[in-house]
Amino acid sequence: MSDPRLAPLEERRAALEARHPTWEPGTLHGALDTAADRWPDRPYVITDGRTWTYAEVRDRSVRLAQGLVAMGVRPGEHVALELANYPEFVLLKYAISRTGATAIPVNVLNRRDELEYVLGQSRAVLLIVMARFRGLDYLGMLDEIAPGWPERGGGDVLPDLRRIVVFDNDGGGAPDGATTLDALEAADADVALPEVDPDADADILYTSGTTGGPKGVQLTHDMLLRTAYGAAYGRGFEDGRRIVFALPMYHVFGYVEGMLPVLFVGGAIVPHTAFDPVRTLEAIERHRVTDMLVIPLMTEAVMDALKDRPTDLSSLASIISSGTTSPPGTFDRIDAELRCDEVTTGYGQSETTASTTVTRPDDGPGKRRTTNGRFRDVGVAGDPELGGHLVVYRAVDPDTGRDLGFGEIGELQAKGPGVTRGYWDKPGATADAFTDDGWFRTGDLGTVDAEGYLRLVGRLKDCYRCGGEQVVPADVEDVLVTHPAVAQALVVPVADERMGEAGAAFIVRRPSADVTAEDLLALATERLARFKVPRHVLFIDEAEIPLTASGRPRKFLLSEIAEQRLGRTTDGEAPA
Repeated sequence: MSDPRLAPLEERRAALEARHPTWEPGTLHGALDTAADRWPDRPYVITDGRTWTYAEVRDRSVRLAQGLVAMGVRPGEHVALELANYPEFVLLKYAISRTGATAIPVNVLNRRDELEYVLGQSRAVLLIVMARFRGLDYLGMLDEIAPGWPERGGGDVLPDLRRIVVFDNDGGGAPDGATTLDALEAADADVALPEVDPDADADILYTSGTTGGPKGVQLTHDMLLRTAYGAAYGRGFEDGRRIVFALPMYHVFGYVEGMLPVLFVGGAIVPHTAFDPVRTLEAIERHRVTDMLVIPLMTEAVMDALKDRPTDLSSLASIISSGTTSPPGTFDRIDAELRCDEVTTGYGQSETTASTTVTRPDDGPGKRRTTNGRFRDVGVAGDPELGGHLVVYRAVDPDTGRDLGFGEIGELQAKGPGVTRGYWDKPGATADAFTDDGWFRTGDLGTVDAEGYLRLVGRLKDCYRCGGEQVVPADVEDVLVTHPAVAQALVVPVADERMGEAGAAFIVRRPSADVTAEDLLALATERLARFKVPRHVLFIDEAEIPLTASGRPRKFLLSEIAEQRLGRTTDGEAPA
């Protein structure tokens, strides 16, 4: 299938450059206003129920911003936002931007203690929160954290939190005395909105982390817009591109690869509050979606669903499948079953604003099978001193810091205007995250080649030593997933009395498939050096795997789960 609307990549990039011949630093709401002036009646946010045009999003975000200012929000303050991918999330992001405040998007999967931590550590002055979502009662959590919050805000527990606004997302109602989102928008507050500095923090995104607790990543308006423009330029967005995704907009993947870059081409987003492969297929067909943002497990689920639900995918021209390691054969399946013109994959972190290495749309299939993309082409948004890129990488010896050059495995370090300046109110963590010469320590292991293509190997802290030999879990995982019954394999370290550390392999079986621990240990023994063979094989349901917002497994939590399943405490000792 070839989509006739997709012009050659360079022609699409030239159209973007014609509208943006030079880079002008701006604000999030300024970019929305520019798009609304150019394409007022085009759809920006599409749901099955209704569509919001650019002009509607602009006008409603202005009313909400005026309501926030009337409520006392001032430039430089922090406004927390705990919403799933509802259209109201989009409206509120631009509203907060207009006030000059910094948004604190909160992971909607957070439990009570995690929510309390983020609100307290960020010193949020106002929280806008859903009532309930997917079995979580956020208002109940607030009752436990700060009793009397409808009148008292955060009270003595969260003294900075002056007000809480409730989005009644499920029709269950808000408590007596609570301010609702509808009331905020209807306030009809005729107040002036401030000028906002493009170099001010637009967002502080809390990383759930694959190796530790949450830290608030500071991202400015200009960083976000440069990276979003780079997403549109690098993947060659055509005029009016439509993107479907269930990846949360409180994380950079859904936010900076979906919600923001369509601004530069008058495109639209079709956000889903939860991932459902059948609903994704229905959205592509119904809304003539041209692009899909997915992590590999989502990609596989969509293709599996397609077997039982024949769907008109003639509009779907592009996919980016990224965020975690793709199982063997995934990209071959995409080519054969989805037949998109352009398939890409990439790599990035919250600390680097979003994806910083991405395969080119015109790369051959070998590049997406064997690499995580190359330094992203971002056009006028890039830094001339970095070869026109926003972020560049080097691989260094993790012990000595020596640059290893091309092709050698080392810790990946990043530098450029797309890299955060640090973590909110954590000077120690910020200092630890950067080298003396200003490179950000990603904590990932990988290689960089002479063309700028990056290949991930694993997490530096995921690696462990078994009997003195270093084990890179990805080496073991790549072998285990070759078994036809294995959908996913995750190897983590556990304490071992004899070897110091040993591997525990968590296995997700494919539907209706069967495999034993003995089968997998035999496979590993046949294919791997002895010290790499896991000591333990543990089966797990996919839904039980703790994930970051971008879908990356939180392996330090898996290590704790492994220790518990093996009947030990987290230090490896048997419980008393």
